[in-house]
Amino acid sequence: MKKIASIFIGLTLILGLFPSCGDKPKNTQAEKDYQRAARYFTADESFSPILNEALDVFLFQNVLDTLEAEYTNEQDAIKKLMKLETWLAFSTRDLTPKERQNLIDRKYMPRTIPIAYDGLAIIVNNSNPDTCITVKDFKRILRGEIVNWKDLYPTSKLGTIDVVFDNPLSSTVRWCVDSLLGGKEIKAPNIGAVKTSAAVIDYVENHKNSLGIIGSNWLNDSRDTTNVTFKKNITVMKVSRLDSATVANSWRPYQYYIYNGNYPLVRTIYALLNEPRSGLPSGFAHFCRLPKGQLIIQKSGLLPIQAGINSRTVFVNNQ
Repeated sequence: MKKIASIFIGLTLILGLFPSCGDKPKNTQAEKDYQRAARYFTADESFSPILNEALDVFLFQNVLDTLEAEYTNEQDAIKKLMKLETWLAFSTRDLTPKERQNLIDRKYMPRTIPIAYDGLAIIVNNSNPDTCITVKDFKRILRGEIVNWKDLYPTSKLGTIDVVFDNPLSSTVRWCVDSLLGGKEIKAPNIGAVKTSAAVIDYVENHKNSLGIIGSNWLNDSRDTTNVTFKKNITVMKVSRLDSATVANSWRPYQYYIYNGNYPLVRTIYALLNEPRSGLPSGFAHFCRLPKGQLIIQKSGLLPIQAGINSRTVFVNNQ
């Protein structure tokens, strides 16, 4: 009898090591919704060069994981975050107090992680001899107060200023409206938009009277690892804070001029994070802020949020 009892107890212990069907984790709708939103992040299309490179390195370090990028305009990127279709969106604006409170009311904890500074670049055709502009005159162009090149440069023979943005709903347009025009919409008939930053560069390259506005990370010549050479097929204008632009008081969106405050058209890039757990979206957002992610941002031509730039004065002897 004792022997039988011992065998029975032994079998019970062995069987107890294996969970029954009822103990398996339940594949709930909430878990499905989380996984669906965690498989990708959204971002304004203008950030695709730096985010693609950062994502490649991040996934190389996390070889068993998958995270995809969906590039769209800034407005739709944030809409997807608010609708819980994604947990991470990259933008040049923070969440509004209303948006943040909306997520908090739904029991989420939205976080904002600044990752870089981007210079908004003004580009013109290589045949345009006028390459300096003031912030004041740029605002007047956006308001429709200046329509012709000769109204800006009396000797110009280029005709109407053909202004082109990357996308009507992009971070570039929104930043110009909010930061330069005091919230007033752009309505001038000579101002339009294509679909992408690459299309802006192509348009300016092929239209002599055009003026394009894009993020500075689209400008770097990939052959130059020092980030001091811009693309050769377009000209990047120098911008001045003063009322009259000269070569001496105007600046291009090089990293150092963003760093020291000389370049006036600067915006911050944020990672807007709303993930309810520490998954891949959270990991990638924080990676962009870590040293390796910041180094990728620096090499792209943008200014890392944790910039440590050393400058030296160099004297050139022409004798």
